[in-house]
Amino acid sequence: MGYKEVYAGWKADPEAFWMQAADGIDWDRAPSRALDDSAAPLYEWYTDAQVNTCWNAVDRHVAAGHGDQAAILYESPVTGASSTTTFAELQDQCARLAGALAARGVGVGDRVVIYMPMVPEALVAMLACARIGAIHSVVFGGFAANELAVRLDDATPKAVIAGSCGIEPNRVVPYKPLLDEAIEIAAHKPDFCVIFQRDQSPAMLVEGRDVEWHAAQEGVSPAECVPVAGNHPAYILYTSGTTGAPKGVVRPTAGHLVALNWSMKNIYGVDPGEVFWAASDVGWVVGHSYICYAPLIHRNTTVVFEGKPVGTPDAGTFWRVMAKHKVAAFFTAPTALRAAKREDPKGDWIREFDLSALRTVFLAGERADPDTIEWLQDNLQKPIIDHWWQTETGWTIVGNPVGIETLPVKLGSPTVPMPGYDVQVLNDAGEPLAAGELGALAVKLPLPPGTLPTLWNAEDRFRKSYLDTFPGYYETGDAGYVDEDGYVFIMARTDDVINVAGHRLSTGAMEEVLAGHRDVAECAVIGAGDALKGQVPVGFLCLNSGVNRAAEEVVAECVARVRDQIGPVAAFKQAVVVDRLPKTRSGKILRGTMVAIADGKPWKMPATIDDPAILDEIRDALQKLGYAEVG
Repeated sequence: MGYKEVYAGWKADPEAFWMQAADGIDWDRAPSRALDDSAAPLYEWYTDAQVNTCWNAVDRHVAAGHGDQAAILYESPVTGASSTTTFAELQDQCARLAGALAARGVGVGDRVVIYMPMVPEALVAMLACARIGAIHSVVFGGFAANELAVRLDDATPKAVIAGSCGIEPNRVVPYKPLLDEAIEIAAHKPDFCVIFQRDQSPAMLVEGRDVEWHAAQEGVSPAECVPVAGNHPAYILYTSGTTGAPKGVVRPTAGHLVALNWSMKNIYGVDPGEVFWAASDVGWVVGHSYICYAPLIHRNTTVVFEGKPVGTPDAGTFWRVMAKHKVAAFFTAPTALRAAKREDPKGDWIREFDLSALRTVFLAGERADPDTIEWLQDNLQKPIIDHWWQTETGWTIVGNPVGIETLPVKLGSPTVPMPGYDVQVLNDAGEPLAAGELGALAVKLPLPPGTLPTLWNAEDRFRKSYLDTFPGYYETGDAGYVDEDGYVFIMARTDDVINVAGHRLSTGAMEEVLAGHRDVAECAVIGAGDALKGQVPVGFLCLNSGVNRAAEEVVAECVARVRDQIGPVAAFKQAVVVDRLPKTRSGKILRGTMVAIADGKPWKMPATIDDPAILDEIRDALQKLGYAEVG
């Protein structure tokens, strides 16, 4: 069957579709039904099942005779390390670490925060938690102490598993001091911390609280897999850029297993035993879904890569790793490939390597610009597939299902909705719009298996954030349209979230940090277009009256505040002091107009603006920063 037949089959009988997909999973107790709609509009899947994620990702492959197959290929150009972990070795490592956690009182439902660099042990930590029914929450390694503390207080973990440091191309980032500071700040204190020591920066251990990775496992019995209920949370993942109340996306165990297993063949087109590489980080949802879980569940070999697309050591690093390991499918963010393109515009590095095993490149995380896609197509002569999904969904909303049928690519579109997703374009009243009309992108409920059923400890916020705006629909927060062929086009965010190198960051969160500076009376942050990162934040600061310091000093302190409280991932480097901010008469800051000016795009004077002259001042300020050069 082709895409249209598969999608129509799902739509005609979703229950049968997802029960059939469930056959790909090993169950301790098989589900009697797929959808549980007893608490609609809060839906759950496979609630009466019993299952274990680690068994499905590791142990069952060993039991089936695939213990010698490579599970994890580790490549670390920043350290020179390279290693292979088989499924049998991974089983042993997971069982031992799970036993160490269990021996210290971690059990079903307990939370464990993981704060690790891109090393195989990060996946071991995630799977060890799943093995004993603990709920992990991975926080991006190197996140600022304040951000980590917020997550500690929300998840209230019994334990933290952390690396002593992370390695950047030109520096070592000690993680342990950040962890120590976060625990000091947080109201909640973990019972203990397991520290994976790295030679580049061994950490000082706190007596009575910290235990070294290997020492923790000495004399401890390996743990067996513990079955959990189908709706038991596998993990909590906090969306990035949160400085206020955190938004912890909950991922239910059974639906997660079914959806990810289905996606590997049908969306990504890979067979068990092949090598799949998602060049992301375990701190982000791509790292959860497509570095750790989906490949291993489907018995693919996964690549753990500690490096950058350029500079570690050169713009050929992606292609070098693909050639070495015969990668069949590669998944990354457009930002990473824009960086490679900037260093290698003619694609010379691509032609240095034998990429005959590579069949498809997948892009996600931000809007894929046509220039980058065309550069890849011209130089790779392989299909370049954009697709769209979110932290909240955990897997593809709109994509090109190459395992079912490779559909024609339309530049600017991630193609068509996947089975499970009834994507609609709605106006402000929640009414469906015709083909080609721009509106809010929403998904008709219920969402498919693997998607979030709620937010951690925040059901009311979940309803308000996703369900209340359009009753009967999940609000994606993105705007776009569907063309006459059913192709979906994602055009913009509908809120104040900007996309910096594939990382969704809240400008409101940055404003909150800036407003905390003693000299700042008012501020605004916008996302300005950037050729490499997609968007970068630009800050506008209105100072308190009576401040007589140099504006440059205040700007430098504000930049440092954002780096300290949100982290380097925000890429906040530019701010300017202005006298006033453009607002409507009701006091709403005209951020959209400011973005248009910054990007040199046509814009109209807002009818509700309080003082049109302010926009001239904003343009002048942006020009000083190198923006607003067109139009």
